[in-house]
Amino acid sequence: MTDAPDTPDTDDDWVPVTFDDCGHVAGPFFHGTDREFVIGDRLLVGQRSNFESTRISNHVYFSALVETAVWGAELATSLAGSDERGHIYVVEPTGPFEDDPNVTNKRFPGNITQSYRTREPMTVVGEVDDWQGHPPEVLQGMLDNLARLREQGLAVIED
Repeated sequence: MTDAPDTPDTDDDWVPVTFDDCGHVAGPFFHGTDREFVIGDRLLVGQRSNFESTRISNHVYFSALVETAVWGAELATSLAGSDERGHIYVVEPTGPFEDDPNVTNKRFPGNITQSYRTREPMTVVGEVDDWQGHPPEVLQGMLDNLARLREQGLAVIED
């Protein structure tokens, strides 16, 4: 992970987002992936995880920050062994969502990455074409950190 982005999500003002209480979170929302979609497509649970090719995801993950989706797109393409750029889609939830427990309150208090997950479909409403990726050495550093976590048995995805 990189340093905390400048967001209003601090220890003092963070309000947990739950399936029962998510209405206070406004988009736009973004999803980074190695897969190609078109406007109107739906992102569904039960698909291959972006981060573990043998895992079927029980949730669709998304963020209110483009930067978080950039990491998603870059990691998904790298972990899939692709040299492609990846995609960042603007998405809309069709049902309730919650904080992503894989990052919320892990390294920093609250949900600074503004990452969420849902069991309901997400509708693709646009694509972000002008996003900037990380320098190769920064991306490699993140991949190396993930590999270390896997070796230590700590790369656990709570899905």
